[in-house]
Amino acid sequence: MKKRERTPKTYARITHPLVRDQKGGPLRRASWDEALDRAAEGLGAARGSFGMLSCARATNEMNYVAQKFTRVVMGTNNVDSCNRTCHAPSVAGLSAVFGSGGGTSSYGEVDHTDLILMWGSNARFAHPIFFQHVLRGIRNGARMYAVDPRRTSTAEWAESWLGLNVGTDIPLAHAVGREIIHAGLHNTSFIERATTGFEEYAAEVEPWTLAVAEKVTGVPAEAIRDLAHAYARAERAQLCWTLGITEHHNGTDNVRALINLSLLTGHVGRYGSGVQPLRGQNNVQGGGDMGAIPNRLPGFQDILEPDIRTKFESAWNTVIQPEYGMTLTQMFEAMETGDLKAVYCIGENPAQSEADSEQAVERMKNLDCLVVQDIFLTATAELADVVLPATAAWAETDGTTTNSERRVQRVRKAVEPPGEAREDIDIICDLAGRLGHPWKYADAESVWNELRSVSPDHYGMTYERLAEHQGIQWPCPDTDKIEPTYLHGRLWDEDPARRGRLAPFGIVKHDPPVDLTDDQYPIRLTTGRRLDSYNTGVQTGSFASPLRRGEYVELCPEDAERYGVSVGEEVRISSRRGTVQAPVWVDPGLRPGLAFMTMHFPDEVDTNQLTIEANCPIAGTAEFKASAIRIEKLPVSGLVSAPAVRS
Repeated sequence: MKKRERTPKTYARITHPLVRDQKGGPLRRASWDEALDRAAEGLGAARGSFGMLSCARATNEMNYVAQKFTRVVMGTNNVDSCNRTCHAPSVAGLSAVFGSGGGTSSYGEVDHTDLILMWGSNARFAHPIFFQHVLRGIRNGARMYAVDPRRTSTAEWAESWLGLNVGTDIPLAHAVGREIIHAGLHNTSFIERATTGFEEYAAEVEPWTLAVAEKVTGVPAEAIRDLAHAYARAERAQLCWTLGITEHHNGTDNVRALINLSLLTGHVGRYGSGVQPLRGQNNVQGGGDMGAIPNRLPGFQDILEPDIRTKFESAWNTVIQPEYGMTLTQMFEAMETGDLKAVYCIGENPAQSEADSEQAVERMKNLDCLVVQDIFLTATAELADVVLPATAAWAETDGTTTNSERRVQRVRKAVEPPGEAREDIDIICDLAGRLGHPWKYADAESVWNELRSVSPDHYGMTYERLAEHQGIQWPCPDTDKIEPTYLHGRLWDEDPARRGRLAPFGIVKHDPPVDLTDDQYPIRLTTGRRLDSYNTGVQTGSFASPLRRGEYVELCPEDAERYGVSVGEEVRISSRRGTVQAPVWVDPGLRPGLAFMTMHFPDEVDTNQLTIEANCPIAGTAEFKASAIRIEKLPVSGLVSAPAVRS
């Protein structure tokens, strides 16, 4: 096959501060003092209409200081991160049921479980480290089921693939639950001891017979029955999901529907049994844990609890607003109305990662002041009034990160940052000082110890212990003890007092995708990741990979034949929001009427011009997984065709 000609954009490392003298003018080099003064002036003028976008790739310590800056210096709870773009529904769903927003199991438990249910997750591509545990589990005898609209690389390892229609996860989960109940396979003792709302749940799922579910989901009734019996009969089972569940307008309801299955069978609170949201970025879990979200203070403590606020107010010598701040989604809406006038964006690239990206860019242009702190001159940084060069958290700074099994691990500085790039925490503290709060931290450990003093879940994690144990999972409230690798074992306790808050079933209903297909837009587009690339490609696009072939629109063989297009041929892809052009790739793992694209190459093909900003009302996450599109053949194709096979 002749490779498509590609000249991917190379993102320059930012090595000195940049400022813009007037709106629409060019960025120019500036001294640190000038840049910080300009940033402080712009942010200070917007104290009542400010938002912070914190970074899921930076350290826990940076995220702690960033949210503290937001609440103490700027007097608002408007702080969020790309957690809102991906797994906010997981956090919301887990919190509603269990009181905390972390996955309930450890990776190692997957090695020794009996059944692995991968739902809306191509973990082999999106979570390759976790997938090694899946493979070990399979080698140790675990059965694996995959629920996904595409027959992905992950699904190829499954005993059974349930290829459901996009947006029908709740009907499928309800049908599985109904079958478990009707077969008498539900764990009645656990349900009675540890849950509430079972009768209401049973009534909600009752209409979803196997036959009805087959018509709605497209999954054969016998396959649904087989999954239900296998999951319920397993001694231990892990239910794992990724963005195929969360990136929907009803993402939180999707999460609740899956958690219901774990409550129904007692597959939670035990070694080897649990629910695992697989979180993609190295510290998206930690960012939320540190309070870089609008509704929780560090340690996932609720802002609305007066005693919690009093503790932090005493520690920080401030007053914390007794209300939830804006989510990232709400901040973008407020940019359009003028209610949000300034944003401090650290390590995020919403100009290319947000749904309906053209609209997102226009909204950011409305800001009076945009300060971007990053390591590369991203599309978002190119919109900024002030650009501050930071360090790469994984190699140029000290601190900690928290992965999706809740494991806090040390990060150690290995190399010096280039040019005038500075530590994130030092930059934030310099800005705080210019705005009347002269903060000084000796090092990352001093920030961590301050966090430990206000977060009981992290108190027992000294840097020394983290090094000794090569990471520790939260909760860790004691300095002389390590808690079990799984959460919520209390639910199995015979003593009601020790059992604590019971886990409620979620009563959720099917709600189809917002962007309906029709004669004008007959194809369902779903988006996701590939193994060779990372997010919007800023960090990976400049590096060669034998797997990387740029952006394509992937179609099934039947649809490629129906449109009369071949591999490599450029086509026009249009949604109700925008139009892009991309070459065709043919994937036999897709079914008729379903197309797939990624967000990895927005400078070549801006896929997010097609996606819809239909947001989950609870978590604020957009429906990246379900856009309606049409494919149009172009008059001339300048590319050479190739065999219709997948890489």
